[in-house]
Amino acid sequence: MPIRTILLAVTATLALLIGQGSSRADDKAAAAVVSDDNGKYADKDGNPTFKIQPDGTVDWHTYSGYRRFNSECNVCHGADGAGSSFAPVLADSLKTMSYADFLSTVAGGRKNLSNGNDKVMPAFGDNKNVYCYMDDLYVYLRARAVGDLPRGRPAKHEDKSATAKQAEDSCMGG
Repeated sequence: MPIRTILLAVTATLALLIGQGSSRADDKAAAAVVSDDNGKYADKDGNPTFKIQPDGTVDWHTYSGYRRFNSECNVCHGADGAGSSFAPVLADSLKTMSYADFLSTVAGGRKNLSNGNDKVMPAFGDNKNVYCYMDDLYVYLRARAVGDLPRGRPAKHEDKSATAKQAEDSCMGG
């Protein structure tokens, strides 16, 4: 079975389990860290989130998300998710988009065809440089959306944990 088919099935199941389509407004309180699994942080609902130290040091996954965003997403969505003439401001979209909706949109793509303002996001469910790092992309954009991460490359970041290295190797086939 192709990896994209598997990923889409897993994403659809996850979306059902955590309430895809549920309306929510993300903010600093909702994004607060309540658990730490070897440097991978989660909020009270178990969704991936970011951790930024008082000195500006970001967690590894937020930094990785910045790097992946700039290698795969900024062509359409603009620098730092600030949008462009043909793709939305992701720093705004993540304020109301659930984690499940994010996964579903990135994996399966989206078409918005209306009033001659056609917008199509391709599916990235078969691109390992995206799907292996979807949580990283999500936490980077979430940090931007709630206003905790300024534009530009984070100046400091935590080291990559052994757990993150193992997950990356497993997904990328290393």
